[in-house]
Amino acid sequence: MNPDDKPIILITGAAGNIGGSLATALAADYRIVGLDRSGAKADFPLIEVDFTKDESVAAALARFRQDHGSRIASVIHLVAFFDFSGEDNPLYREVNVEGTRRLLRALQEFEVEQFVYSGTMLVHAPGRPGEAIDENQPIRPGWAYPESKAAAEAVIRAEHGRIPYLLLHLAGLYDERTSVPTLAHQIARIYERDLQSHFYSGSTQVGQSMLHREDMIAAFRRAVDRRTDLPGDTTILIGEPEAIGYGALQDELGYLIHGAADWPTLRLPKPAAAAGAWAQDKIEPIVPDALDQGERPFIKPFMVAMADDHYALDIDRARRLLGWEPKHRLKDALPKMVAALKEDPKGWYEANGLTAPPIMDEAVAAGKHPEDLRSRHEAELRSEHRASRWAHFVNIALGAWLITQPPMIGVEEIPLARAEAILGALIMVFATLSLSWRMAWARWACAGIGALVMAAPFIFWTTNAAAYLSDTLVGALVIGFAICTRPEVGPSALAAQSGPDIPIGWSYNPSSWTQRLPIILLAIVGLQVSRYLAAYQLGHVDGVWEPFFQGSASDPRNGTEEIITSRVSEAWPVSDAAVGGYTYMLEILTGIIGTRARWRTMPWLVLLFGMMIAPLGVVSILFIIIQPIVIGTWSTLALIGAAAMLVQIPYSLDELVATLQFLRRRIKAGRNWMRVLLFGDTDEGEKRTGQDEFDRRPGEVLQEIWSGGVNLPWNLSVAAVIALWLLFTRVTLDASGDMANADHLIGALALTVISLAAAEVTRALRFLLIPLGGALMATALLYGATVPQTGAGLLCGLALILLSIRRGPIGGTYAGWQKLIV
Repeated sequence: MNPDDKPIILITGAAGNIGGSLATALAADYRIVGLDRSGAKADFPLIEVDFTKDESVAAALARFRQDHGSRIASVIHLVAFFDFSGEDNPLYREVNVEGTRRLLRALQEFEVEQFVYSGTMLVHAPGRPGEAIDENQPIRPGWAYPESKAAAEAVIRAEHGRIPYLLLHLAGLYDERTSVPTLAHQIARIYERDLQSHFYSGSTQVGQSMLHREDMIAAFRRAVDRRTDLPGDTTILIGEPEAIGYGALQDELGYLIHGAADWPTLRLPKPAAAAGAWAQDKIEPIVPDALDQGERPFIKPFMVAMADDHYALDIDRARRLLGWEPKHRLKDALPKMVAALKEDPKGWYEANGLTAPPIMDEAVAAGKHPEDLRSRHEAELRSEHRASRWAHFVNIALGAWLITQPPMIGVEEIPLARAEAILGALIMVFATLSLSWRMAWARWACAGIGALVMAAPFIFWTTNAAAYLSDTLVGALVIGFAICTRPEVGPSALAAQSGPDIPIGWSYNPSSWTQRLPIILLAIVGLQVSRYLAAYQLGHVDGVWEPFFQGSASDPRNGTEEIITSRVSEAWPVSDAAVGGYTYMLEILTGIIGTRARWRTMPWLVLLFGMMIAPLGVVSILFIIIQPIVIGTWSTLALIGAAAMLVQIPYSLDELVATLQFLRRRIKAGRNWMRVLLFGDTDEGEKRTGQDEFDRRPGEVLQEIWSGGVNLPWNLSVAAVIALWLLFTRVTLDASGDMANADHLIGALALTVISLAAAEVTRALRFLLIPLGGALMATALLYGATVPQTGAGLLCGLALILLSIRRGPIGGTYAGWQKLIV
């Protein structure tokens, strides 16, 4: 047959995905001409058109008549505006409705044998599980897109004139690589183990008929071939008769993707689901580019309202009029769809118009296959979780202990007893969920409840010492068993599976146990001091040990007792010592969490760890400052706690610096800063497992603790002795009044500066001793009452200035930070 003698098929939207597939399938027997927007390209004649303008549609059809004549075997109208926002859009009317009207009116001057409209089954009212809808099902679209399609069909019925028409109501389209957005997002949520994948707001029995791309093309082909035999005003449903229920589809996908026997799906009440969808949609524009590179949430409130819609199809009319029967079934295609996802995850996301999880870009950038990375990470998580599952059983037992505790130890405070019972029950629930490695979030929930348990006895100000002891201990154990055990909770697969332990440009690992151990041990000292002082404040003990400071002569209490019952302490609504003990315990636990690479796998935790130490340090120093100045006495135990805190501070600074450097590098590399902060990332250098720090002689471990980024050169050691001496000029020089207060204040601040400067990364802070030395000299001249006091102030001030000049040896290297160590 001469190509010019072939019947002409005019396809609108011919350059699109479906239009191109139809053109290829029909090209052997028909001459294909397309209408599409500006810039579209195709291997057949394509005429530019804008369906929102009358003159553009008229000009396009005039061009068609000039080039191809006035006879058209079939017009296949595919062009339509579509989005999944659920909101009405002016383009729905301009393109879908009025665009169809413009096309039909312009076609009235042509000899058109058939007009085929690509519609959707969603214009029909849904059925119920067990029912199948047919073409007589009422037209009752549920949201903006099908409403526009139904309106366009009404236009076709009113405007078709002498042109026969066929309305094909198509089911959801899919093939072995792509699918309609609802199914694509469902697959993606399960693949990513998104928490939302376990919730659904409708019956899990409902489903929607699907249609394979090849079956859709076959239906259009049969419709065109049989155009002269079909009624002139026909509607035909096209899709697979069965509709797989949502729950069954979830289970099948869970098995194919993760090997899970079932994928638990919980029914969420519609009001709660709608409120959550609304909140996500509203919050996303306020916090853009946080976790998913700015993509708005897919689930919209209008989708929640239709969660119970069921579309199984009766395709008897398609069988009779078209002789059409689907050759594919979604259930049979699912293994190939999942295989395509696993073979090329990033390509699959792009093909389905989804924003790929950051791990995919990161894995590709790191030269790793995303699926290999994911599967290795999953295998490691499962193995480590199996090895530490016992910890969650222990937490279940601890929850039961809390429930039974009040009557056993005689807790008289009703609010505390109720809180213990409720928190114990919640621990049992979330610890049980934590037995599954998939429920990592439940471990964090357990830890949060453990933190509440630790706080309960001082929030309710219990007078029961056993309750205070038990709650603080049980709460700490719950946190420890929940999140201090392996595997780490939170790091991305890329962070966990690749990257070095030692930061680039560093000579040692700031997250090693030899770096964390001093902080943990010193925090234990602070914890014991705080718990002991809290016991006195809460009335559990009658007195507090104090070997040196007896307090004022008019008060029978010693110095420590006076201080912890002073107006400063009592200004707190709860026991300030108990709050200190609570913070020390959290510090110990956050010091234990994480691997040797936590500076890049858990950056948020390192920052929290540092921020926890800094406020405690500030509070401790301020408390030391105000003791003789405001309260008029001292506390030996408070001095011990402050000393422990001062020594802690320098050991935490290098890990903070390494983490901030890492975050800066990843941001410069184009990574999402919030995701890197929360889930970590890889870094330059290969991942390697170093020797266990404790698999050595104790002397070597102690040497590494001392040499790992913290040291006190002789000049700063001398400055520390001077600063310490300044605290006690009331005793050594019989200073009093403003002179004694000034010495005390400057000495405390100087000790803080020296503590900070003991860390090599912040050695430059030693220069703050210069203004402190100058201030000391000035106060000596201003307040000095005697020659020894004035002379001592001048000499000590000058000494602090001179001793700050020498930097001292720096044993480590710190990448770009090195230039700041002056």
